[in-house]
Amino acid sequence: MSRDRKLVVAGLIVGGDGRILITQRRADQALPLQWEFPGGKVEPGEAPVAALARELREEIGVRVDVGRIWDVLFHAYPAFDLVMLVYACRVGDGEVPRAVEVADLAWVPYGELGAWDILPADRPLVERLLAEGPPAN
Repeated sequence: MSRDRKLVVAGLIVGGDGRILITQRRADQALPLQWEFPGGKVEPGEAPVAALARELREEIGVRVDVGRIWDVLFHAYPAFDLVMLVYACRVGDGEVPRAVEVADLAWVPYGELGAWDILPADRPLVERLLAEGPPAN
């Protein structure tokens, strides 16, 4: 039996002080009010880097400098499989993230991410950050 597979992108956004930006899902979404790394679905025909730039503009209202892929994650949800490309990102000069299409956002020291209610698909990224620390800016 074939399962649906979704390709998504996420931004590992590290602030100048080393804190990591996470966003909270809205109450009207699946897995409501859980926290995640910002990003979203790659549309058909869209390049992953372009999708991430678009999603971050839509969700948190900023232009970002998208760097290299930092991780690739796979998670089997009950209804579909998720493949996530995680890119190291930096918020553009003069840009300030704000909750546009998300319930909230938070800048969290990477060592404290384990205490947050993070989506199951994003949990391996938290584990890697706790073990290795964030990528250098």
